[in-house]
Amino acid sequence: MDKNHLKTTFFKLLIISISFSFFSCSSTKEMKVQVYETSAKGNSLKEITQFSESNNPVIITLNPEEKFQTITGFGGSFTEASASLLNRLSKANRKKILDAYFSESGANYSLTRTHIASCDFSLSNYTYAKVENDLELKNFTVEEDKADLIPMILEAKSISKDGFNIIASPWTCPPWMKDNKKYVGGKLLPEFNDTFALYFSKYLNAYKKEGIDIWGLTVINEPHGNGNNWESTLFSPNEMTQFVQNHLGPKLAKDGWADVKILGYDQNRAGIKEWVDVMYKEEQSSKYYDGLAIHWYESTYEVFPKELQYAHNKNSSKYLIQTEACVDSEIPQWNDDAWYWKKEATDWGWDWASEKDKYLHPKYAPVNRYAADIIGCLNNWVDGWVDWNMVLDRQGGPNWFKNWCVAPVIVDPDKDEVYFTPLYYVMSHFSKFMRPGAVKIGCNITNKELMATAVKNPDGSIAVAIFNPTDKNETIEIDLNSRKKNISINAKALQTLIIKP
Repeated sequence: MDKNHLKTTFFKLLIISISFSFFSCSSTKEMKVQVYETSAKGNSLKEITQFSESNNPVIITLNPEEKFQTITGFGGSFTEASASLLNRLSKANRKKILDAYFSESGANYSLTRTHIASCDFSLSNYTYAKVENDLELKNFTVEEDKADLIPMILEAKSISKDGFNIIASPWTCPPWMKDNKKYVGGKLLPEFNDTFALYFSKYLNAYKKEGIDIWGLTVINEPHGNGNNWESTLFSPNEMTQFVQNHLGPKLAKDGWADVKILGYDQNRAGIKEWVDVMYKEEQSSKYYDGLAIHWYESTYEVFPKELQYAHNKNSSKYLIQTEACVDSEIPQWNDDAWYWKKEATDWGWDWASEKDKYLHPKYAPVNRYAADIIGCLNNWVDGWVDWNMVLDRQGGPNWFKNWCVAPVIVDPDKDEVYFTPLYYVMSHFSKFMRPGAVKIGCNITNKELMATAVKNPDGSIAVAIFNPTDKNETIEIDLNSRKKNISINAKALQTLIIKP
Protein backbone atom coordinates (compact mmCIF):
# COMPACT_ATOMS: atom_id res chain seq x y z
CA MET A 1 0.00 0.00 0.00
CA ASP A 2 1.57 3.34 -1.01
CA LYS A 3 1.93 6.35 1.24
CA ASN A 4 -0.75 8.41 -0.58
CA HIS A 5 -3.32 5.67 -0.09
CA LEU A 6 -2.43 5.38 3.62
CA LYS A 7 -2.71 9.16 3.99
CA THR A 8 -6.15 9.21 2.28
CA THR A 9 -7.42 6.35 4.44
CA PHE A 10 -6.17 8.10 7.60
CA PHE A 11 -7.97 11.34 6.77
CA LYS A 12 -11.22 9.51 5.95
CA LEU A 13 -11.09 7.73 9.31
CA LEU A 14 -10.32 11.03 11.04
CA ILE A 15 -13.31 12.75 9.41
CA ILE A 16 -15.61 9.85 10.34
CA SER A 17 -14.32 9.96 13.91
CA ILE A 18 -14.84 13.73 14.20
CA SER A 19 -18.31 13.51 12.62
CA PHE A 20 -19.34 10.70 14.97
CA SER A 21 -18.00 12.64 17.90
CA PHE A 22 -19.87 15.82 16.85
CA PHE A 23 -23.23 14.14 16.31
CA SER A 24 -22.84 12.08 19.44
CA CYS A 25 -22.18 15.22 21.50
CA SER A 26 -24.97 17.20 19.87
CA SER A 27 -27.52 14.46 20.41
CA THR A 28 -26.66 14.17 24.12
CA LYS A 29 -26.25 17.91 24.68
CA GLU A 30 -28.20 18.92 27.77
CA MET A 31 -31.37 20.90 27.13
CA LYS A 32 -31.24 24.29 28.85
CA VAL A 33 -34.70 25.08 30.19
CA GLN A 34 -36.04 27.92 32.31
CA VAL A 35 -39.46 27.34 33.85
CA TYR A 36 -41.85 30.05 35.07
CA GLU A 37 -45.07 29.22 36.89
CA THR A 38 -48.28 30.91 38.02
CA SER A 39 -50.37 28.66 40.25
CA ALA A 40 -53.25 28.48 42.69
CA LYS A 41 -50.73 27.69 45.43
CA GLY A 42 -49.33 31.22 45.15
CA ASN A 43 -46.67 31.36 42.44
CA SER A 44 -46.89 34.47 40.25
CA LEU A 45 -44.64 34.06 37.22
CA LYS A 46 -42.07 32.54 39.58
CA GLU A 47 -39.01 30.76 38.20
CA ILE A 48 -39.09 27.09 39.25
CA THR A 49 -35.84 25.14 39.61
CA GLN A 50 -36.82 22.13 41.76
CA PHE A 51 -39.01 19.43 40.22
CA SER A 52 -40.62 16.22 41.43
CA GLU A 53 -40.02 12.91 39.64
CA SER A 54 -42.31 10.17 38.36
CA ASN A 55 -42.02 6.94 36.40
CA ASN A 56 -45.02 7.85 34.28
CA PRO A 57 -44.50 11.42 33.00
CA VAL A 58 -46.76 13.31 30.62
CA ILE A 59 -44.81 13.54 27.38
CA ILE A 60 -44.72 16.76 25.33
CA THR A 61 -43.10 16.28 21.94
CA LEU A 62 -41.88 19.38 20.12
CA ASN A 63 -41.31 19.51 16.38
CA PRO A 64 -39.70 22.78 15.19
CA GLU A 65 -39.88 21.56 11.59
CA GLU A 66 -43.69 21.54 11.73
CA LYS A 67 -44.55 25.22 11.28
CA PHE A 68 -47.87 27.04 11.53
CA GLN A 69 -48.77 30.74 11.90
CA THR A 70 -46.41 33.63 12.64
CA ILE A 71 -47.19 35.41 15.90
CA THR A 72 -48.32 39.05 15.67
CA GLY A 73 -48.41 39.68 19.42
CA PHE A 74 -50.20 39.68 22.76
CA GLY A 75 -51.47 42.51 24.92
CA GLY A 76 -54.38 44.58 26.21
CA SER A 77 -56.43 47.66 25.42
CA PHE A 78 -56.07 51.37 26.02
CA THR A 79 -59.48 52.70 27.11
CA GLU A 80 -60.60 56.01 28.52
CA ALA A 81 -61.68 54.11 31.63
CA SER A 82 -58.18 52.76 32.22
CA ALA A 83 -56.47 56.02 31.31
CA SER A 84 -58.68 58.12 33.59
CA LEU A 85 -57.95 55.80 36.52
CA LEU A 86 -54.20 56.07 35.93
CA ASN A 87 -54.56 59.85 36.10
CA ARG A 88 -56.13 59.52 39.55
CA LEU A 89 -53.27 57.45 40.97
CA SER A 90 -49.95 58.67 42.34
CA LYS A 91 -47.19 59.03 39.77
CA ALA A 92 -45.40 56.10 41.38
CA ASN A 93 -48.37 53.74 41.00
CA ARG A 94 -49.15 54.97 37.50
CA LYS A 95 -45.58 54.18 36.48
CA LYS A 96 -45.68 50.87 38.33
CA ILE A 97 -48.66 49.72 36.27
CA LEU A 98 -47.38 50.92 32.90
CA ASP A 99 -43.94 49.41 33.61
CA ALA A 100 -45.66 46.14 34.50
CA TYR A 101 -47.40 46.07 31.15
CA PHE A 102 -44.80 47.52 28.79
CA SER A 103 -41.26 47.19 30.16
CA GLU A 104 -38.91 44.32 29.33
CA SER A 105 -39.00 43.26 32.97
CA GLY A 106 -42.81 43.28 32.87
CA ALA A 107 -45.32 41.73 30.49
CA ASN A 108 -43.72 43.50 27.51
CA TYR A 109 -47.02 43.84 25.62
CA SER A 110 -46.57 43.85 21.85
CA LEU A 111 -50.12 44.11 20.42
CA THR A 112 -52.77 46.46 21.79
CA ARG A 113 -56.15 47.94 20.95
CA THR A 114 -57.92 51.24 21.51
CA HIS A 115 -61.32 52.74 20.71
CA ILE A 116 -62.03 55.39 18.06
CA ALA A 117 -64.24 57.94 19.88
CA SER A 118 -66.36 56.66 22.75
CA CYS A 119 -67.23 53.11 23.81
CA ASP A 120 -68.93 51.67 26.89
CA PHE A 121 -65.63 52.03 28.80
CA SER A 122 -65.62 55.77 28.21
CA LEU A 123 -66.77 58.38 30.70
CA SER A 124 -69.48 59.64 28.32
CA ASN A 125 -70.67 59.44 24.71
CA TYR A 126 -68.61 61.46 22.25
CA THR A 127 -67.66 61.59 18.59
CA TYR A 128 -64.79 63.28 16.75
CA ALA A 129 -67.26 64.76 14.23
CA LYS A 130 -69.85 66.76 16.17
CA VAL A 131 -71.01 69.05 13.38
CA GLU A 132 -73.82 67.45 11.42
CA ASN A 133 -73.53 67.09 7.66
CA ASP A 134 -69.89 68.23 7.76
CA LEU A 135 -69.11 66.02 4.77
CA GLU A 136 -65.46 67.12 4.59
CA LEU A 137 -65.06 66.78 8.38
CA LYS A 138 -63.51 70.21 8.67
CA ASN A 139 -64.41 70.25 12.36
CA PHE A 140 -62.90 66.83 13.13
CA THR A 141 -61.08 66.74 16.48
CA VAL A 142 -59.65 64.18 18.92
CA GLU A 143 -59.61 66.76 21.71
CA GLU A 144 -61.54 64.46 24.11
CA ASP A 145 -58.68 61.94 24.01
CA LYS A 146 -55.98 64.41 25.03
CA ALA A 147 -56.73 64.42 28.76
CA ASP A 148 -56.47 60.69 29.45
CA LEU A 149 -56.21 58.27 26.51
CA ILE A 150 -53.44 59.81 24.43
CA PRO A 151 -51.13 60.47 27.44
CA MET A 152 -51.50 56.83 28.53
CA ILE A 153 -50.50 55.56 25.08
CA LEU A 154 -47.57 57.98 24.84
CA GLU A 155 -46.22 56.99 28.27
CA ALA A 156 -46.52 53.31 27.36
CA LYS A 157 -44.59 54.03 24.16
CA SER A 158 -41.82 55.71 26.15
CA ILE A 159 -41.48 52.62 28.35
CA SER A 160 -41.61 49.93 25.65
CA LYS A 161 -38.17 49.12 24.26
CA ASP A 162 -39.42 46.95 21.39
CA GLY A 163 -42.53 49.03 20.73
CA PHE A 164 -46.03 47.69 20.23
CA ASN A 165 -48.70 47.77 17.55
CA ILE A 166 -52.14 49.33 18.05
CA ILE A 167 -55.44 48.20 16.54
CA ALA A 168 -58.09 50.96 16.64
CA SER A 169 -61.83 50.25 16.53
CA PRO A 170 -64.88 52.55 16.36
CA TRP A 171 -67.90 51.39 18.35
CA THR A 172 -70.08 53.62 16.19
CA CYS A 173 -69.83 56.09 13.36
CA PRO A 174 -70.94 59.65 14.22
CA PRO A 175 -74.67 59.48 15.04
CA TRP A 176 -75.66 61.95 12.31
CA MET A 177 -74.37 59.48 9.71
CA LYS A 178 -76.85 56.78 10.84
CA ASP A 179 -80.46 56.09 10.07
CA ASN A 180 -81.51 56.43 13.73
CA LYS A 181 -79.28 59.45 14.54
CA LYS A 182 -78.23 57.82 17.84
CA TYR A 183 -74.99 56.51 19.36
CA VAL A 184 -76.63 53.15 20.00
CA GLY A 185 -77.78 50.89 17.15
CA GLY A 186 -78.76 51.95 13.67
CA LYS A 187 -76.99 51.64 10.33
CA LEU A 188 -74.63 53.83 8.36
CA LEU A 189 -76.58 55.61 5.63
CA PRO A 190 -75.15 54.95 2.15
CA GLU A 191 -74.79 58.67 1.43
CA PHE A 192 -72.20 58.88 4.24
CA ASN A 193 -69.99 55.97 3.14
CA ASP A 194 -67.26 58.27 1.83
CA THR A 195 -67.48 60.55 4.85
CA PHE A 196 -67.11 57.65 7.26
CA ALA A 197 -64.08 56.43 5.27
CA LEU A 198 -62.66 59.97 5.59
CA TYR A 199 -63.33 59.74 9.35
CA PHE A 200 -60.80 56.90 9.61
CA SER A 201 -58.20 58.79 7.56
CA LYS A 202 -58.65 61.89 9.72
CA TYR A 203 -58.24 59.78 12.85
CA LEU A 204 -55.00 58.20 11.62
CA ASN A 205 -53.62 61.62 10.77
CA ALA A 206 -54.70 63.21 14.07
CA TYR A 207 -53.12 60.45 16.13
CA LYS A 208 -49.94 60.55 14.07
CA LYS A 209 -49.68 64.26 14.88
CA GLU A 210 -49.88 63.30 18.56
CA GLY A 211 -46.94 60.90 18.06
CA ILE A 212 -49.00 57.70 17.80
CA ASP A 213 -48.95 55.41 14.77
CA ILE A 214 -51.91 53.10 14.34
CA TRP A 215 -51.01 49.63 12.97
CA GLY A 216 -54.49 48.35 12.19
CA LEU A 217 -58.18 49.18 12.12
CA THR A 218 -61.37 47.22 12.53
CA VAL A 219 -64.34 48.62 10.63
CA ILE A 220 -66.70 48.54 13.60
CA ASN A 221 -66.74 46.85 16.99
CA GLU A 222 -69.37 44.09 17.13
CA PRO A 223 -71.33 44.68 13.90
CA HIS A 224 -74.16 42.42 15.11
CA GLY A 225 -74.70 44.96 17.89
CA ASN A 226 -74.76 44.44 21.64
CA GLY A 227 -78.45 44.28 22.39
CA ASN A 228 -78.74 48.05 21.82
CA ASN A 229 -77.03 48.75 25.14
CA TRP A 230 -74.07 50.98 24.29
CA GLU A 231 -72.37 52.47 21.23
CA SER A 232 -72.86 50.37 18.13
CA THR A 233 -73.46 50.45 14.37
CA LEU A 234 -74.94 47.46 12.59
CA PHE A 235 -73.33 45.92 9.51
CA SER A 236 -74.06 42.71 7.63
CA PRO A 237 -71.10 40.84 6.11
CA ASN A 238 -72.02 42.15 2.67
CA GLU A 239 -72.49 45.74 3.87
CA MET A 240 -69.12 45.81 5.61
CA THR A 241 -67.34 44.21 2.66
CA GLN A 242 -68.89 46.67 0.21
CA PHE A 243 -67.81 49.54 2.49
CA VAL A 244 -64.23 48.25 2.70
CA GLN A 245 -63.99 47.36 -0.99
CA ASN A 246 -65.46 50.56 -2.42
CA HIS A 247 -64.82 53.22 0.21
CA LEU A 248 -62.49 52.56 3.16
CA GLY A 249 -59.79 50.59 1.34
CA PRO A 250 -59.46 52.99 -1.62
CA LYS A 251 -59.60 56.05 0.68
CA LEU A 252 -56.81 54.84 2.95
CA ALA A 253 -54.69 53.91 -0.08
CA LYS A 254 -55.27 57.32 -1.66
CA ASP A 255 -54.41 59.20 1.56
CA GLY A 256 -51.15 57.33 2.16
CA TRP A 257 -52.40 54.81 4.73
CA ALA A 258 -52.09 51.69 2.56
CA ASP A 259 -49.86 50.02 5.18
CA VAL A 260 -52.53 50.27 7.87
CA LYS A 261 -54.15 46.85 8.28
CA ILE A 262 -57.92 46.52 7.85
CA LEU A 263 -59.52 43.73 9.90
CA GLY A 264 -63.10 42.68 9.25
CA TYR A 265 -65.87 41.38 11.49
CA ASP A 266 -64.68 42.00 15.14
CA GLN A 267 -67.23 39.90 17.02
CA ASN A 268 -67.83 36.40 18.34
CA ARG A 269 -66.27 33.28 16.82
CA ALA A 270 -69.46 31.32 16.24
CA GLY A 271 -70.30 33.72 13.39
CA ILE A 272 -66.99 33.44 11.56
CA LYS A 273 -68.12 31.35 8.59
CA GLU A 274 -70.78 33.72 7.26
CA TRP A 275 -68.29 36.59 7.44
CA VAL A 276 -65.22 35.05 5.81
CA ASP A 277 -67.39 33.52 3.08
CA VAL A 278 -68.25 37.07 2.03
CA MET A 279 -64.98 38.81 2.94
CA TYR A 280 -62.75 36.32 1.13
CA LYS A 281 -65.18 35.32 -1.61
CA GLU A 282 -63.01 36.67 -4.43
CA GLU A 283 -59.99 38.85 -5.12
CA GLN A 284 -62.01 42.05 -5.28
CA SER A 285 -63.79 41.47 -1.98
CA SER A 286 -60.65 40.43 -0.10
CA LYS A 287 -58.23 42.92 -1.65
CA TYR A 288 -58.33 45.48 1.17
CA TYR A 289 -58.95 43.08 4.03
CA ASP A 290 -55.78 42.12 5.89
CA GLY A 291 -57.51 39.75 8.24
CA LEU A 292 -60.28 38.84 10.64
CA ALA A 293 -60.84 40.19 14.17
CA ILE A 294 -62.72 38.01 16.68
CA HIS A 295 -64.04 38.04 20.27
CA TRP A 296 -64.64 35.20 22.73
CA TYR A 297 -68.03 36.04 24.30
CA GLU A 298 -70.09 33.27 22.65
CA SER A 299 -69.06 30.77 25.33
CA THR A 300 -67.15 30.60 28.59
CA TYR A 301 -65.29 27.43 27.60
CA GLU A 302 -65.56 26.74 23.85
CA VAL A 303 -62.62 27.85 21.67
CA PHE A 304 -64.57 27.16 18.44
CA PRO A 305 -61.69 25.32 16.71
CA LYS A 306 -63.71 24.40 13.62
CA GLU A 307 -64.60 28.03 13.01
CA LEU A 308 -61.01 29.20 13.53
CA GLN A 309 -59.69 26.53 11.18
CA TYR A 310 -62.34 27.44 8.62
CA ALA A 311 -61.22 31.09 8.66
CA HIS A 312 -57.60 30.10 8.18
CA ASN A 313 -58.36 27.67 5.38
CA LYS A 314 -60.57 30.21 3.60
CA ASN A 315 -57.56 32.50 3.21
CA SER A 316 -54.34 31.44 4.94
CA SER A 317 -52.53 34.69 4.05
CA LYS A 318 -54.76 36.80 6.33
CA TYR A 319 -54.37 37.72 10.00
CA LEU A 320 -56.61 35.99 12.55
CA ILE A 321 -56.56 38.13 15.69
CA GLN A 322 -58.50 37.90 18.94
CA THR A 323 -59.15 41.61 19.66
CA GLU A 324 -61.23 41.54 22.84
CA ALA A 325 -61.79 39.32 25.87
CA CYS A 326 -62.66 39.89 29.51
CA VAL A 327 -64.44 38.46 32.51
CA ASP A 328 -67.64 40.43 31.97
CA SER A 329 -70.69 41.23 34.10
CA GLU A 330 -68.71 40.72 37.31
CA ILE A 331 -67.62 42.99 40.13
CA PRO A 332 -63.83 42.44 40.46
CA GLN A 333 -62.59 40.54 43.50
CA TRP A 334 -60.11 42.59 45.51
CA ASN A 335 -56.89 40.98 46.80
CA ASP A 336 -58.41 37.51 46.51
CA ASP A 337 -56.21 35.44 44.20
CA ALA A 338 -58.09 32.25 45.09
CA TRP A 339 -61.31 33.54 43.46
CA TYR A 340 -59.61 33.60 40.05
CA TRP A 341 -58.85 29.88 40.30
CA LYS A 342 -62.34 28.76 41.38
CA LYS A 343 -65.48 28.25 39.30
CA GLU A 344 -67.21 31.36 40.63
CA ALA A 345 -67.38 33.73 37.66
CA THR A 346 -70.43 34.22 35.46
CA ASP A 347 -71.01 36.22 32.30
CA TRP A 348 -73.99 37.71 30.47
CA GLY A 349 -75.01 34.28 29.18
CA TRP A 350 -75.39 32.90 32.71
CA ASP A 351 -78.50 35.07 33.11
CA TRP A 352 -79.66 35.98 29.63
CA ALA A 353 -78.66 33.31 27.12
CA SER A 354 -81.48 31.42 25.44
CA GLU A 355 -82.24 28.00 26.87
CA LYS A 356 -80.62 26.28 23.88
CA ASP A 357 -77.38 28.24 24.45
CA LYS A 358 -77.25 28.27 28.27
CA TYR A 359 -74.99 25.20 28.36
CA LEU A 360 -72.26 27.35 26.78
CA HIS A 361 -72.24 29.67 29.81
CA PRO A 362 -71.55 27.71 33.02
CA LYS A 363 -69.70 29.15 36.00
CA TYR A 364 -65.98 29.16 35.29
CA ALA A 365 -62.57 29.92 36.77
CA PRO A 366 -61.21 33.14 35.19
CA VAL A 367 -57.62 31.83 35.05
CA ASN A 368 -58.80 28.69 33.27
CA ARG A 369 -60.79 30.70 30.77
CA TYR A 370 -57.82 32.88 29.83
CA ALA A 371 -55.13 30.19 29.79
CA ALA A 372 -57.22 27.59 27.98
CA ASP A 373 -58.49 30.08 25.42
CA ILE A 374 -55.09 31.51 24.53
CA ILE A 375 -53.55 28.05 24.17
CA GLY A 376 -56.57 26.82 22.23
CA CYS A 377 -56.40 29.83 19.92
CA LEU A 378 -52.69 29.35 19.24
CA ASN A 379 -53.35 25.70 18.43
CA ASN A 380 -55.96 26.80 15.86
CA TRP A 381 -54.16 29.42 13.75
CA VAL A 382 -54.83 32.57 15.81
CA ASP A 383 -51.75 34.82 15.58
CA GLY A 384 -52.64 37.62 18.02
CA TRP A 385 -54.57 37.78 21.29
CA VAL A 386 -55.63 41.09 22.89
CA ASP A 387 -57.26 41.48 26.29
CA TRP A 388 -59.80 44.25 27.02
CA ASN A 389 -59.24 47.00 29.67
CA MET A 390 -55.80 47.05 31.26
CA VAL A 391 -57.00 48.79 34.42
CA LEU A 392 -60.39 49.02 36.12
CA ASP A 393 -61.60 50.05 39.56
CA ARG A 394 -63.14 47.95 42.32
CA GLN A 395 -66.60 48.37 40.79
CA GLY A 396 -65.46 47.12 37.38
CA GLY A 397 -65.54 50.52 35.70
CA PRO A 398 -65.74 53.38 35.08
CA ASN A 399 -68.32 52.57 32.41
CA TRP A 400 -71.04 55.01 31.43
CA PHE A 401 -73.52 52.15 30.86
CA LYS A 402 -72.51 50.38 34.10
CA ASN A 403 -71.39 47.34 32.12
CA TRP A 404 -68.99 46.18 34.83
CA CYS A 405 -66.05 43.93 33.92
CA VAL A 406 -62.81 42.59 35.37
CA ALA A 407 -59.32 43.72 34.33
CA PRO A 408 -55.93 42.12 35.05
CA VAL A 409 -55.02 45.14 37.19
CA ILE A 410 -57.57 46.59 39.62
CA VAL A 411 -57.08 49.86 41.44
CA ASP A 412 -58.65 51.84 44.24
CA PRO A 413 -57.94 55.44 43.16
CA ASP A 414 -59.29 56.93 46.39
CA LYS A 415 -56.78 54.97 48.47
CA ASP A 416 -54.09 54.88 45.74
CA GLU A 417 -53.89 51.08 45.90
CA VAL A 418 -53.10 48.58 43.14
CA TYR A 419 -53.93 44.86 42.86
CA PHE A 420 -52.29 42.69 40.19
CA THR A 421 -54.73 39.82 39.74
CA PRO A 422 -53.66 36.35 38.54
CA LEU A 423 -54.97 37.33 35.09
CA TYR A 424 -52.09 39.79 34.74
CA TYR A 425 -49.62 36.94 35.23
CA VAL A 426 -51.51 34.67 32.82
CA MET A 427 -51.23 37.33 30.10
CA SER A 428 -47.54 37.78 30.91
CA HIS A 429 -46.85 34.07 30.35
CA PHE A 430 -47.60 34.64 26.66
CA SER A 431 -46.75 38.27 25.95
CA LYS A 432 -43.39 38.18 27.72
CA PHE A 433 -42.08 34.94 26.26
CA MET A 434 -43.78 34.61 22.84
CA ARG A 435 -42.54 37.52 20.80
CA PRO A 436 -43.73 39.02 17.50
CA GLY A 437 -42.30 37.07 14.59
CA ALA A 438 -42.28 33.81 16.54
CA VAL A 439 -43.58 30.80 14.64
CA LYS A 440 -46.04 28.32 16.13
CA ILE A 441 -44.45 24.86 15.95
CA GLY A 442 -45.59 21.26 16.37
CA CYS A 443 -46.45 20.41 19.98
CA ASN A 444 -48.15 17.17 21.07
CA ILE A 445 -49.11 16.21 24.60
CA THR A 446 -50.07 12.73 25.86
CA ASN A 447 -52.44 13.83 28.65
CA LYS A 448 -55.78 15.18 27.37
CA GLU A 449 -56.53 16.92 30.67
CA LEU A 450 -53.54 19.22 30.20
CA MET A 451 -53.01 21.73 27.40
CA ALA A 452 -49.81 22.82 25.68
CA THR A 453 -48.60 24.96 22.81
CA ALA A 454 -45.18 26.07 21.58
CA VAL A 455 -43.53 28.72 19.42
CA LYS A 456 -40.02 29.29 18.16
CA ASN A 457 -38.97 32.89 18.78
CA PRO A 458 -36.91 35.04 16.41
CA ASP A 459 -33.89 34.63 18.74
CA GLY A 460 -34.05 30.85 18.29
CA SER A 461 -35.48 30.09 21.72
CA ILE A 462 -38.55 27.89 22.04
CA ALA A 463 -41.35 28.93 24.40
CA VAL A 464 -43.73 26.21 25.59
CA ALA A 465 -46.91 27.04 27.51
CA ILE A 466 -48.39 24.24 29.64
CA PHE A 467 -51.67 24.52 31.53
CA ASN A 468 -52.68 22.04 34.22
CA PRO A 469 -56.25 22.79 35.41
CA THR A 470 -56.47 19.57 37.45
CA ASP A 471 -56.02 19.01 41.18
CA LYS A 472 -53.03 16.73 40.58
CA ASN A 473 -49.34 17.59 40.22
CA GLU A 474 -47.83 16.16 37.04
CA THR A 475 -44.33 15.26 35.89
CA ILE A 476 -43.57 16.35 32.34
CA GLU A 477 -41.02 14.96 29.89
CA ILE A 478 -40.07 17.40 27.15
CA ASP A 479 -38.86 15.71 23.96
CA LEU A 480 -37.13 17.97 21.43
CA ASN A 481 -35.38 16.16 18.60
CA SER A 482 -34.69 13.21 20.93
CA ARG A 483 -33.20 15.52 23.57
CA LYS A 484 -35.21 15.12 26.74
CA LYS A 485 -35.79 17.09 29.89
CA ASN A 486 -37.96 16.19 32.88
CA ILE A 487 -39.79 18.85 34.86
CA SER A 488 -43.01 18.95 36.89
CA ILE A 489 -46.02 21.24 37.07
CA ASN A 490 -48.16 21.94 40.11
CA ALA A 491 -51.89 21.35 40.25
CA LYS A 492 -53.91 24.32 38.95
CA ALA A 493 -50.90 25.93 37.33
CA LEU A 494 -49.75 27.61 34.13
CA GLN A 495 -46.11 27.30 33.11
CA THR A 496 -43.98 28.77 30.37
CA LEU A 497 -40.77 26.92 29.52
CA ILE A 498 -37.96 28.70 27.69
CA ILE A 499 -35.62 26.36 25.83
CA LYS A 500 -32.46 28.17 24.82
CA PRO A 501 -30.95 27.44 21.38
